[in-house]
Order: sequence, then C-alpha cells, then structure tokens
Amino acid sequence: METFKQHLDKFITMSDEEFTSVLSFFQELEVKKKHDLMLSGEVCKSMYFVVKGCLRKFFVNEKGIEQTTEFAIENWWITDTFAYERQMKSDFCIQAVERSTILMIDLQNQEALLKKHPIMERYFRMVYQRAYASSERRIRYLYEMTREELYVHFSTQYPWFIQRIPQYLIASFLGFTPEYLSEIRAKLRS
Repeated sequence: METFKQHLDKFITMSDEEFTSVLSFFQELEVKKKHDLMLSGEVCKSMYFVVKGCLRKFFVNEKGIEQTTEFAIENWWITDTFAYERQMKSDFCIQAVERSTILMIDLQNQEALLKKHPIMERYFRMVYQRAYASSERRIRYLYEMTREELYVHFSTQYPWFIQRIPQYLIASFLGFTPEYLSEIRAKLRS
C-alpha cells in the first residue's frame, strides 16, 4: 500500500506505525472491469480510494441512458457523498471501468479512524475541499463552454483519460452521445 502512503504524505505527516494503524480501518479489494460496487437504490455504505485502476459514478436517466458524472483514477476517491454521509439509498451506481485495486471504508470505520487518528480529519478536509473546488469548476465549464470547447479543455487537462477511458464513457461524462463525440474529434483532426 505504498501508493496510499505516498498519497497521504502529500497532505499529512505520520509514522509508519500510524500508517499501519490507519490502513487497518480499510478493506482492500481487487475488482474486475465492469464490476458494480454500488447499484442505484442501494444504501451508500462505503467510499472508495483507487490504488490502481479506474472507477466511475453514473446514473441512468429517464431515457434509460447512462450518464457518467465522475471518474476516479489512482489516488482519487469516489462515493455518493450525499448518500454516504446520510447512510441512505443512492440514485447512483459505482462501477469499475478497468480491473482495479481499491481501498474501501464504511462510515462506522471512518468515524473510528478519525477518533483514533485525528490527523485524518485534516486529510479528509483537504480532499473534500479539492473535490468541491473541482466540482465548482466543472459546473462553470458546463455553462460557459461550447461542446467542442468542453471536449478540447477536457482532453488538454486530462490527456491520460483520452488514452485510457473508452470514448463512449468520455462522451457520457461530457454529456454527449458517442456519435457527437466522434463528429467533434473528426472536425478537430481536419
């Protein structure tokens, strides 16, 4: 779990002994591509840290189309925060995009972790602040940018996603149909 330790070290300082204790609050999972970690209608019991791989959060709209709202790659967290914090049913699904290694923690273990290691309060506060700021930016981009500008911005800011994530999922995340994304990409190449 050196990856998780290195990630924590960017935000907080702890000894190897403390890290071993912190890690004991998590469950490590290996999941296959397309494995569902949470389905819509289930109580959101956990949050997930991606050690290796990629997860996505999505919902199915009224037309029956999957709408991806979030990706999580290495060193990123993912959950339905609203449902997780309230331990209620979620309207979202969380699924592995790739074969992934993840750390999972439930609310009860997270509360025990924070009680035993108060420094983790600082860590989670910083993570939530960054996630919130990122969400604010994404909302602004959705309002301000044309669809073409949105794709160019996304592919410039996150080039590794373009190489790694299937195009139909990128289209879903950007609010496009896969066909429309193909048109944009063809137009940009010419």
